[in-house]
Amino acid sequence: MTKLKVGILGAARIATTKVIPPMRGCHYAEPVAIGSRSLEKAQKAAAELGLAKAYGSYEELLADPEIDLIYNPLPNHEHVPWTIKAAEAGKHVLCEKPLGMTEADAQRLLEVRDRTGKAIQEAFMVRTHPQWHKARALVEREIGELKAITGHFSYHNVDPANVRNVKEWGGGGMLDIGCYPITTSRFVTGMEPKRVAAVIENDPTTGIDRRGSVIMDFGPFTATFTYGTQMAPRQTMSFVGDKGWVEVEIPFNAPNDRPCRLYLDKGELRQDERQLIEVPTCDQYGIMMDAFAKAILDGHQQPVPLEDSMKNMRVIDAVFRAAEHGRWEEVAAG
Repeated sequence: MTKLKVGILGAARIATTKVIPPMRGCHYAEPVAIGSRSLEKAQKAAAELGLAKAYGSYEELLADPEIDLIYNPLPNHEHVPWTIKAAEAGKHVLCEKPLGMTEADAQRLLEVRDRTGKAIQEAFMVRTHPQWHKARALVEREIGELKAITGHFSYHNVDPANVRNVKEWGGGGMLDIGCYPITTSRFVTGMEPKRVAAVIENDPTTGIDRRGSVIMDFGPFTATFTYGTQMAPRQTMSFVGDKGWVEVEIPFNAPNDRPCRLYLDKGELRQDERQLIEVPTCDQYGIMMDAFAKAILDGHQQPVPLEDSMKNMRVIDAVFRAAEHGRWEEVAAG
């Protein structure tokens, strides 16, 4: 079976602990190399992860003719420039979310994709996880007319040196975690919000957005969520219709060591009447990489096209405008 050979830009924690280990079990992709600005760091990561090659610069990795696909987990402000360099070096790219700092920033990738012919995808692992495909089917068939979506995503991190807390590098809660309720709301419903309203609180020291509450108006229903980077860790995502509701128990950091669980309630408001639906144990990062690689090999549309990522970025931009101006902001069509 043909496998795409994957190179990793940098030794970010998400790459070394979350993405590379399950990638070794992929059917259509094989991690073989890692590049870092420190050769020693690259060699250490390669030895620990069983990778054949280590490079002391990103440029050397991109110059390797054996590499077919690059995984880019660099800090947010380096997503677009290094994804462009990788595509121009003849590599397909799976780039960590958010794809860019703004829609205009990420828009450059569409031109690069079309010019180079290389596939570029945002690494939203939730979009290929079976529990979200199950959630979409349940919302479509089991709860009647959808009326409201509610969500929450938070963690606690006050380290000013952490990349998530460096504003100039694209740190902040919306780009890090607020983007998840947006993309899953859009994915499950297949619709785009018409306008958004938001309240955002910035950290007085670092300047990053540390808490936000958002309303997305889809027309027939609303989606509301809160995110926070200095709150107790919590995740929820619920879809409420006129005949029942669906809840995804651990919507975003889905476990890879046990089944994921969803709950379906047909409006009984009794816990013993609630239906538990289990999704078999899987690793969402491995599934994401395999789905992307398979689409490339088969010549099919990738699971998360760039056009979809642009729509997600468009909503994020509108949220920031709404918070700044204190009013509803339209989400531009396109």
